[in-house]
Amino acid sequence: MEIIKITIIPVLFFVLIQQQIFMDGLLNAVLLNNSGDTGEIVDVNGTSYETVQIGNQVWMADNLNVTHYRNGDPIPSITNNQEWEEMKEGAYSYYRNFWYFGRVYGALYNWHAVNDERGLCPEGWRIPDDYDWRELSRYLGGREEAGGKLKATSLRWMRPNEGATDETGFSALPGGYRHSNGTFYNIRKFGDYWTSLGFPDGYAYFRSFCNEYSYMHEGVYSKSTGAYVRCIKED
Repeated sequence: MEIIKITIIPVLFFVLIQQQIFMDGLLNAVLLNNSGDTGEIVDVNGTSYETVQIGNQVWMADNLNVTHYRNGDPIPSITNNQEWEEMKEGAYSYYRNFWYFGRVYGALYNWHAVNDERGLCPEGWRIPDDYDWRELSRYLGGREEAGGKLKATSLRWMRPNEGATDETGFSALPGGYRHSNGTFYNIRKFGDYWTSLGFPDGYAYFRSFCNEYSYMHEGVYSKSTGAYVRCIKED
């Protein structure tokens, strides 16, 4: 009986993962069809992403999950906590270093990767600056309302997922973040996104969504923090 259990459990786990991936994809397709103009782009790895127009801006509707810079150079994948903390150049990881979270939430990048001149986003796209996020917030009625309009209604969010409607099709997800010390936190509760605005003191601006409130938070993280990326189309 023990042999049977060892054989069946991984199979059942794999089936459940595949079912969840299918349901997430189906849900996102429905949401995008009810939003603004949509499209698709492809990164240097060949991974495709849905896009959505919100006002005069065109955003990726998926979190970035690229492992090479635009010129083809590989981005270091760092799993060790101490190496992550000490890294002073671009790096990425998946939440808890598990590939499945990468498929669902995309990759967590430190800000050094975001700021690398070799480019993280596909050709014709860029990292949004602080002004881009502010413009998005203004278009949606201010940051108090913007969070709910941008958050996915997926069950990935822990309840109550306050105010979430995803009427824009942006579909922000709660992938958590990686602390500058390498520890992972708050999956299903927070979704944190980098801006291109950094400061000489080692910090950079980000935007955050939370299951417990409907507004879009802004703040600063250490550049060694791992957060998600949504690219915006160049003008």
